[in-house]
Amino acid sequence: MDFSYTEEQMMLRQTVREFAENELAKDAAERDEQERFPKEHVQKMGELGFLGIQVQPEYGGGGMDTIAYSLLIEELSRVDASAGVIASVNNSLVCYGLEKFGSEEQKQKYLVPLASGKKLGAFCLSEPSTGSDASSLQTTIVREGDEYVINGAKNFITNGTQADVYIVFATEDKSAGHKGVRCVIVERDTPGFEIGKKEKKLGIRSSDTCSLLFDDCRVPVSNLVGEPQHGFRIALSVLDKGRIGIASQALGIAVGAFEAAVSYAKEREQFGRPIAKFQAIQFMLAEMDLRIQATRLLIYEAASRKDAGLDFSIHSARAKLHAAETAMFCADKAVQIHGGYGYIKDYPVERFLRDAKITEIYEGTSEIQKLVIGRSVLS
Repeated sequence: MDFSYTEEQMMLRQTVREFAENELAKDAAERDEQERFPKEHVQKMGELGFLGIQVQPEYGGGGMDTIAYSLLIEELSRVDASAGVIASVNNSLVCYGLEKFGSEEQKQKYLVPLASGKKLGAFCLSEPSTGSDASSLQTTIVREGDEYVINGAKNFITNGTQADVYIVFATEDKSAGHKGVRCVIVERDTPGFEIGKKEKKLGIRSSDTCSLLFDDCRVPVSNLVGEPQHGFRIALSVLDKGRIGIASQALGIAVGAFEAAVSYAKEREQFGRPIAKFQAIQFMLAEMDLRIQATRLLIYEAASRKDAGLDFSIHSARAKLHAAETAMFCADKAVQIHGGYGYIKDYPVERFLRDAKITEIYEGTSEIQKLVIGRSVLS
């Protein structure tokens, strides 16, 4: 496979890199410390077309391919992983699902403003008692005439306090198992819908994460996404795409940590010479570089298969698993290379290490990715 970049992809990469370095980098550490959502940056990302990069132009998007999307998330996360996941959720978990499964009416009403950056979306699957077992949702949805009534709670919702549009999964018929899961659109100001507690987190602290509450929340039947029995299938399909985004986020964290370690190793002197001259440091940097390059190829393989219309579920699982492990490895080694300075907030590598951990957990834990891969190997 040829993974050389097109001119359009290279132009996008340069645009995103300039935005990240000139805008996000200015207050990334401060926002992390204050747990402050980057509203002004998200608005600018929308204006630049970063929030709907793959959506077709007739629906307000950029119409680019999945490798371009991966480049976007990598370059954002290389500087600020919080901005990376905000863009990833809106692109992968919200816009992708609406464009693939939504009705024309839903696309015009919701997808167009989401893809063009006028609105922000959130994906609502996880619950207080339901994480990896996404087929056993406790949130209920009941049809009453021309409305659906939703009751229950969601948690760990990225963009939860800031979103305008929420893609919500709930169970209508528990006896039907995963076929009883429905997917509906809930608007922020819907009566019976309430934003709950904002979580205090280890990493990606400038990205908001919160719980959501539904108390006789009523939405029109026209807000049902896809066929009623296909809700769980929609969730799995969207998560397959989302894993490419999170793998790209992890790759960006790894690259940011690696570049910081290389720069520091060239500048820091011990025993009369830069520590980059020592073999122990060179070996760590070599391992970081190797894992980064392997991760990028796994991501691009999954992205290329997705764009070719081929099954990419196993490939996105491989990419996310390897990318998460790479992010953790590179961030840890970057801290080690920085020594005591790596453990304080004056340098970005301690933030990279905290940010890296979540990539092993959300949008399918590393253990779930191993299950996906293992079952494929044995099938």
